[in-house]
Amino acid sequence: MAAPTVQVFDSDKNVADNLCSLVIRKAKDAINSRGQFFIGVSGGSAAKFLCDGLEKAETNWSKWRIFFCDERHVPFTNPECTYSVYKNNLLSKINFPPENIYPINPDLPVEECAVDYAKKISTVFATTDLPVFDVLVLGMGPDGHTCSLFPDHPLLQETEKIVAPISDSPKPPPCRVTMTYPVINKCRCAVFASCGAGKAEILKRVLEGNEEKPLPASRVKPEQGEVIWMLDAPAAANLKNYSKM
Repeated sequence: MAAPTVQVFDSDKNVADNLCSLVIRKAKDAINSRGQFFIGVSGGSAAKFLCDGLEKAETNWSKWRIFFCDERHVPFTNPECTYSVYKNNLLSKINFPPENIYPINPDLPVEECAVDYAKKISTVFATTDLPVFDVLVLGMGPDGHTCSLFPDHPLLQETEKIVAPISDSPKPPPCRVTMTYPVINKCRCAVFASCGAGKAEILKRVLEGNEEKPLPASRVKPEQGEVIWMLDAPAAANLKNYSKM
């Protein structure tokens, strides 16, 4: 279990550019090695970075399989829907096979929706074991949460489900579907992109703290893979250990 790699760039644009370069490079490696590229994506700034930066990527889109690290349990027409953000701001602009992106089914109750999404992942991966994603692009909130895994929430202790429902999210909307640590920590590469001075304090706790109850983002520790943090200088202001890029 490797220690996190922390890379600091001089602007959020450079963070975005390097995040997209990493994803494209990992896609090429996965396609060359295994014939497909399995990626989980997130909303927020990560979605903006990917949608803005991947449009001109030179890659074989037919080999990509896109899933969601977490998703709000809302209709596709709702502006909170992460799937629709990618559909409208990236997939509509590239030659991407629509059957290769896998949204949740928000028409189902949130508990059934999570079960359905777990089955969908297992079917696409063609495995009854834990799926191994090539890349998970993760975000981190100001409270240190990642995916829809929040501080002190019972889902932090989930050890069996790969996808779980949450109906009491402290951040609206309350109902969501999220990947859990068993699958997150099975991935080949987990990457965070965090920018802005507002993240500096929580990043210090996540990356250099030694808390009795580690924050959710601190618990991302791929067993056989790597975890990479891409930060801009304001976000990294309180850190001692990082690589200036």
